[in-house]
Amino acid sequence: VQLQASGGGFVQAGGSLRLSCEASGFPFDDYVIAWFRQAPGKECEFVASISWNGGNTLASDSVKGRFTVSRDRAKNMVYLQMTNLKPEDTAVYYCAAARSAAATSNAPSYSRWGPGTQVTVSS
Repeated sequence: VQLQASGGGFVQAGGSLRLSCEASGFPFDDYVIAWFRQAPGKECEFVASISWNGGNTLASDSVKGRFTVSRDRAKNMVYLQMTNLKPEDTAVYYCAAARSAAATSNAPSYSRWGPGTQVTVSS
């Protein structure tokens, strides 16, 4: 069972990045996939999630309108397109999987987590 996030980097405020999450070793279509992030000294924070078929998505208020989550079922991939990035978006971003019927922001629901990818936004 593996989730691998990639695509992080260093970007100036106002810029864009696309994160990718590759899933393997479990039935991808049975799982909701979410993005969480953790900044230094802060709690882990829900960012966005997407249901198994992409028909249901959730996003936190802090990223709504700027970040878009999508899913490619044929490739077992989930993406997080981030635009208009702000310094407060700086964090390690993680993708996680939950066996759920609908997208959820509830972190304990997510049983599978991958290593994170660092996103740094300069002002």
